[in-house]
Amino acid sequence: MALQGPIPVTYAMVFPHGCYVVGTVEPVKDFDASTNGRFVQARDKQTGELVWQVAVMDGDPTLKPAQKTVAVKILAPVQPVPPAPIQGLPFTPVEFDGITVTPYVNGNGRLAYSIKVREMRAPHQTTQPAQGKAGKDAA
Repeated sequence: MALQGPIPVTYAMVFPHGCYVVGTVEPVKDFDASTNGRFVQARDKQTGELVWQVAVMDGDPTLKPAQKTVAVKILAPVQPVPPAPIQGLPFTPVEFDGITVTPYVNGNGRLAYSIKVREMRAPHQTTQPAQGKAGKDAA
């Protein structure tokens, strides 16, 4: 089978309604290498990059409240910085690039997905064309 390991996907496939940062970017703990009182940050098994994590809220209005928040792991040599907050919004919109998902069976025996990304950034602006005076008069 040609498909092995993490599955590359697009942002629109994972978050078609967008997503919002609802937590801070934190290092992921390597539970095997860390000892009592000594924190060791996890590294990605495929790339060797440091692993960071941020909680995001999925913008899908059909999700149940318990399904809305998901952890996204970011592979980066230094701690990523979320986009700047937008005045008037309670949460900061965010987009990701270089996304992969890895399916696994969680502790409850249900299918779940680990989401890893290479970059976190502000969403591309989608603006409506401004109507000029001629557009108003024509209406």
